[in-house]
Amino acid sequence: MKEYKRQYRQLSDETKTKISNSNKNKPKTEIQKQRIRQAMIQYWKTVPNKPNSLSMDDYLKRNDNDR
Repeated sequence: MKEYKRQYRQLSDETKTKISNSNKNKPKTEIQKQRIRQAMIQYWKTVPNKPNSLSMDDYLKRNDNDR
């Protein structure tokens, strides 16, 4: 599985606002919109939801990768 910058689907409201503001007033053709839409659908299928709580195994795996 590929490594992406984003680990989970959830974003803070501040981040959502920044993304929204950066994308405003940028005209796109219908073909561009369709391609972006399809690419984002494929991308979001690979990003998991954030777990409600971490188990000790999850915590240890994350720390092992940091080294």
